[in-house]
Formats: sequence, C-alpha cells, structure tokens
Amino acid sequence: MQKRNIPLLNEEQRELMRAAARFNSQLMDFIRPQVVAGVTTGAIDRLVAEYTRDHGHTPACLGYHGFPKTICTSINDVICHGIPDNTVLTEGDIVNVDLTTIVNGWYGDQSETIMIGNVSDAARHLVQVTFDSLYAAINTLRPGSKVIEIGRAIAKTVRPHGFSIVRDYQGHGIGRVFHQDPGIPHYPTPGARFQILRPGVCFTIEPMINQGRVETVLDSSDGWTVRTKDGKLSAQFEHTILMTEDGPEILTWTEHGPQEGHRF
Repeated sequence: MQKRNIPLLNEEQRELMRAAARFNSQLMDFIRPQVVAGVTTGAIDRLVAEYTRDHGHTPACLGYHGFPKTICTSINDVICHGIPDNTVLTEGDIVNVDLTTIVNGWYGDQSETIMIGNVSDAARHLVQVTFDSLYAAINTLRPGSKVIEIGRAIAKTVRPHGFSIVRDYQGHGIGRVFHQDPGIPHYPTPGARFQILRPGVCFTIEPMINQGRVETVLDSSDGWTVRTKDGKLSAQFEHTILMTEDGPEILTWTEHGPQEGHRF
C-alpha cells in the first residue's frame, strides 16, 4: 500500500522541482572539469559554494545536521559523506562528488564518480558497472512500478561482477524536503514491494557499489565519513527522478556529463 505521506507533485510543483534540478546539473557541469589531480577537495568545495551563492541559491548540505561543508567528496574506499578538506587528489584516484542545492525552496540532488587521470582497470570496471546499474534501474521503471524493481535491476547488473551493493544507505524521496518518503533501497527488500511510484513522485536513485565486501564503517572522528570495511574501492552515481504519466524523467541530466551508454 502506498504510504500516505509520499508527496505527489502537481504540474506547478514539478516545474519548480525541474528548475532546482536544472541548476544543480549546471553546477555539476561547472565543477566536473576542475576535479583533477593536484586539486584539494576543499578547493572544489569552495568553488561550488561560490558558484551556488553567486547564482542566488543555497548549498543544501552546509549545516545539514551539522555537516560542515557544501558538498560531499568521497575518495577511493569512502562510500559516501566524505568531508572536503586539504586532501589532494592524485593520479589513479576515484572520487564521488555529491551536490545538492536549494532553489526557491526546492532541492536538486545528484552525484558522479570521477576518475582522476589514468586509473586501474579494476577501478574503471567498478565505475562502469555502478554507472550502468543506475541506468538499468531507471530504465526498468514505468508509472505504477514498485520500488523493489529498482533494487532488482541494480542487483541483476552488479552481482555478476562480484561486487556488493551497500545496504546501510539508500536513495530517498525529495522535493521541498531533502530526505522524505519513499526510501529507495538499491537491493531487493520485502518492504519495497509495497511502495508504488505513481506519477508525481520525485526521488533519487544513487547506488553505492563496493569492489569487495558489503560492510561499512562510520568514521567516529567526524561522524560522517563512511568507508568500506575491507578498504576496497566504492563508487556511486545519483540522479533525481520524477515519475510522470509517461515514465521516469531524469531531472538532473547534464549537458556535458556521461550519458546512458557511456563507456569510461
């Protein structure tokens, strides 16, 4: 049964959501070319903060439950919620850049894993499978689909490669609130059979895929950074999706970023 507190956006609200996601996508296109070897994650964070404010919008992550920075930068074995600092990106790293912006009270949210220079074949393979799993999930959806179909599509894409799907963190509903119903697990769960994606539902799909074991470790020193327990790599891609009467609409589509079918 559909949860009663899952918002269904009307056409006016959908346009406001599209505008928020459109700016967030523009922001991703702005910052992506600057995520290179020799740059600190703190410098990337400052550029995003300046660009966001210069355009009259608000960084959503800054101060959210005490998060200290504008964006999340998750390098190599960091799964999510990495805090930008003086760490210098180096050749061979992979880094997930997660951006969320508030535009006129509405939230746009997305992330990409970016490869720094020449990365190992194993890292490239992980990034590719993670990216492919996001689009496998999107393409399986229709109006009235169940949330469990997302987890099934991701699992079907990921598991043949021996990778694991993070279970401790998931996608989420989004709109005038950063995180709301429905929750979007990236593997099949019994409860997801009862969540229906009706037209007007807006949500994120953001699979976090580990090269090795599924277990996660939260850094007790900062209370945010989540790492793989075995120290192996993790990758993530995220889009904000609006379910319409015609099917899923990718709101955070970028002009210059990787598109469906891209080969890394």
